[in-house]
Amino acid sequence: MNEYTPSLCNLFAKNFYIGAAVTPFTIKQQEELITTHFNSITAENEMKFVSVHPSEDEYTFEKADTLMAFAKENDMHVRGHTLIWHNQTSDWIFENKDGSTPTRDQLLTRMKTHIHKVMGRYKGEIYAWDVVNEAISDKEDEFLRPSKWLEIIGEDFIAKAFEFAREADPHAQLFYNDYNEVNPIKRDKIFKLVQSLKEQGVPIDGIGLQGHWSIYGPSIDLIREAMKKYASLGVRLHVTELDLSVFDHEDKRTDLTKPTNEMLSLQTERYRDIFQLFLEHRTHLESVTFWGAADDYTWLDHFPVRGRKNWPFLFDENHLPKQSFHEIVKLQQKS
Repeated sequence: MNEYTPSLCNLFAKNFYIGAAVTPFTIKQQEELITTHFNSITAENEMKFVSVHPSEDEYTFEKADTLMAFAKENDMHVRGHTLIWHNQTSDWIFENKDGSTPTRDQLLTRMKTHIHKVMGRYKGEIYAWDVVNEAISDKEDEFLRPSKWLEIIGEDFIAKAFEFAREADPHAQLFYNDYNEVNPIKRDKIFKLVQSLKEQGVPIDGIGLQGHWSIYGPSIDLIREAMKKYASLGVRLHVTELDLSVFDHEDKRTDLTKPTNEMLSLQTERYRDIFQLFLEHRTHLESVTFWGAADDYTWLDHFPVRGRKNWPFLFDENHLPKQSFHEIVKLQQKS
């Protein structure tokens, strides 16, 4: 890093953690960038169910342990992602060896064992966990997303997951995490879910706003309204998976080899406005994690158009700060 480039995480140290999703590959390829600008990491895939618990009696923690060692060596905080999800979950948990479907009690036991084993391994080392991920339906007339967890256990699978998580590590912060979290219809359903959990005495500490947005939307007003509404529940807020695609979701172009000047200009404005909003909510917002660190590695290169290059971050493909980074620096220096 250029010695005159300020550290992003140091710049916001009094406001919130600045995190990045990482992999064993990126902590090597982007090591200097990550250790300079980020004080928190999240495993992109290495702590998901299918990665650490591929079969009932087999746990594969090697890659997750590599990331934990990196965090410890560099004095970084760690967010755990994710314990219970409809996706990237090993098939064995939903099917007995004889091919039958497990009973509710059998699946709850498997859920508890998994949560206790994974959280127990990193007890006291991971300060926050996404306990349940993306359980709310995107359909307007449907509350919870159909899943094997819901089908076999019932609606209280969410509450049970949080209860097991609190048992596993009483001091870890426990989060519900979701995308499209500022869409008013889905926002209100997430609010309803978390409000209900709190009224039942379920140990939930916060809401994770994924923040997979673009340079075109959602509007700052929608993000502000969502953050304000969630904060009214008295929970912590984390932005957990931030990136700003330079393409609208419906834009399927594949011909660009670099972002246009207009894209970079819009991205700069958006990052400035979004971080201004984050600073306004610093009382409730404790962590801002990007879903990656620099433009050379992003899941958006494969979604929603596979193989199309995207440029969603503050740092370019050579790990150099983009104009959006400098705007955020100026913004913070003025605050």
